[in-house]
Amino acid sequence: MSKYLYSAAVQGIQDFIFKTNELKHIVGASELVEQICTTAFEEFEANGVSVVRAAGNIKYVYNNLEDCKKAFRNFPQKIMQLAPGITVSQAVSAFDDDSQFGNAIDEVERILKVQRNKASKSVLAGLMGIKRANNTGLPATHINKDGSYLDESTIQKETFNETRVLCENSFNHPKLLHNNIAYDIKDITGKNDWIAIIHADGNGLGKIVQKVGKKMNVFCDFSQKLDKATKTAAQAAYDNLKFAGKINENGIIPIRPVVLSGDDMTVIIRGDLAIEYAKVFIEAFERETKKLLSGIITGYHVFADGKNYLTACAGVAFIKSSYPFYYGYQLAEELCGQAKKETKAIAKERGSEDNLPDSCLMFHKVQDSFITNYDAIIERELSVKAEKTKMPLFKAGPYYLESPKAGKPTVEMLEKYSKRLNGEEGSGVKSGIRNWITLRLDDKEKATQRKERMKDLFSAKDAETIDLLTSEENGICLAYDVLAYNTIMNQQTKE
Repeated sequence: MSKYLYSAAVQGIQDFIFKTNELKHIVGASELVEQICTTAFEEFEANGVSVVRAAGNIKYVYNNLEDCKKAFRNFPQKIMQLAPGITVSQAVSAFDDDSQFGNAIDEVERILKVQRNKASKSVLAGLMGIKRANNTGLPATHINKDGSYLDESTIQKETFNETRVLCENSFNHPKLLHNNIAYDIKDITGKNDWIAIIHADGNGLGKIVQKVGKKMNVFCDFSQKLDKATKTAAQAAYDNLKFAGKINENGIIPIRPVVLSGDDMTVIIRGDLAIEYAKVFIEAFERETKKLLSGIITGYHVFADGKNYLTACAGVAFIKSSYPFYYGYQLAEELCGQAKKETKAIAKERGSEDNLPDSCLMFHKVQDSFITNYDAIIERELSVKAEKTKMPLFKAGPYYLESPKAGKPTVEMLEKYSKRLNGEEGSGVKSGIRNWITLRLDDKEKATQRKERMKDLFSAKDAETIDLLTSEENGICLAYDVLAYNTIMNQQTKE
């Protein structure tokens, strides 16, 4: 008797969530997305097995063809009505027994890849002359109390604005109240207007899926435990800040989860909390995956170096609260990708591309009013233009939890050197290093003269700090990042 592997992949999630710069609508959109793979699919569950239900991916094995047809026919329509602007690609593959499950997985992935490349007509399309929503430019369907126009997508986000599923999963707060949750961006900012968008993603998932993805029961078990590990890691990151007294859980919590599913985590957070939150999340992710997944990882000999847990990378985009969230998220995703690229290369240097990459994070503080992509930022802000190679001297990251090789900086170093700038003469040292950076981008000789002059003016300890931050050993310089991080942590522009 045949079984039927149904697979659905949700597209346009980030665009749907970050289409607006209203935090309350981002909140509603993220809650909607959370429900797509969970409660929204529940009515299509039948006599079968749920394999994957996370991060915009659904895989369900039906024992009955009619049940599978019902899901294929009706689920996309339900999702496009629930979350206008999101589209769903689908695929089905039949197989006779569990030994053929791997072939069915390969087949649905092949079909989905084709489906994703096919343009789908938006349900939000409208005539050129139709009234458009003020915030999104989409066809208006409602008039707000203040007379502004709203589109159907925004209306749905408004509906789900006050749901708290993501916050409850992220904070594990049994007494979470409506008044504890940030619905406006001013609820997240602190002593300055800097906020951060963090995007974290697990390493080594592809290798695990290659090994265990052909075993239905193992794949199902792995997916559920990975989702649990990610949620527990987010709770650990929150608890760390709470117990350190850096957030007051009886007030508005300056953290807004956006995605928390599978091995993905995206959050909007007060700027001065971001690096510590990301670091503790990654540490907890390693710990929880070791606790929950070590048996699967070692049993299937996933990593050549024998590691029995997963690592993660994170990108942290520091932006002003008025900056478009969409571009902030894009930058965070790019930074995460840059971190992954380097740590994979280092893992390969240790003898095999099947070694587990190390955990690390990368950050950038947006200085311009407009950014295109991180490569453009590297060329414009972080590279020495006067030298033929246009060396990205000030691209010091990623920052590792533990340095994988000589010369690679750690998060601990970033935090330690930032604190050294807060001494009695800290403002003078910071000003001097900023001037040195400006000179170094154009004239190395003048920069060297400036550095030696600074060292004569300050104490021996501050001179040592100047040497540490302006060192160009291993082709990187920490000065730019440390100053940026110190500003985020200490600048006060509000009472």
